[in-house]
Amino acid sequence: MSKKDKEGLTVIFAYLNEKNRPYSAQDVFNNLQKQHGLGKTAVVKAMEQLALEGKIKEKTYGKQRIYFADQAQFAEVSEADLKAIDSRISDLSTQVQAISQGCRQLDAELKELNSSLTTEEMMSEIQELKAECSGYRERLEKIKSATNHVTPEQKEKVYKERHLYVKEWKKRKRLASDMMGSILEGYPKTKKQFLEEVGVETDEDCKVMMPST
Repeated sequence: MSKKDKEGLTVIFAYLNEKNRPYSAQDVFNNLQKQHGLGKTAVVKAMEQLALEGKIKEKTYGKQRIYFADQAQFAEVSEADLKAIDSRISDLSTQVQAISQGCRQLDAELKELNSSLTTEEMMSEIQELKAECSGYRERLEKIKSATNHVTPEQKEKVYKERHLYVKEWKKRKRLASDMMGSILEGYPKTKKQFLEEVGVETDEDCKVMMPST
């Protein structure tokens, strides 16, 4: 047996005793290959040899062989010891949950800090905002100092004139429509042909839309 094979036997034997739970040869290979560089064939042969020498136990379930540590080598555990172990496990589980919660909280705080602006970044942004505000103040001063403001009276006059012109537009369009309707009653051609002959352009032809008010 080579030195590497002996080392493999030692590693696998120690692993099974440490974990003290059943494993197949494939399980042991998957768990130890990366750390110890054991090949699958070497693992299978080593476990078969350990079982043959009585150092570990072997059970066959169908086509699969399961290997586990010889329980005779371990001291018997009393009921009181089992309860103490269970209590210890419960305490450790509570500690793990508390530590995990603390880690999650610290992680959240870290993410918040990473997303926050640094002092330098905040100072830079403040300077940009000040410059932007200064620009707005200059524009406001220019608007205030301008002499061409429209007074409320001028604005009201423009609205009244607009209303008057729109009203007159509607009135004339209605008159024109009524006149054209009367003519078309005895006209042998279509409305479109009539408009082309007399050279009339409608609002629609000029793509003009009459305001609602």
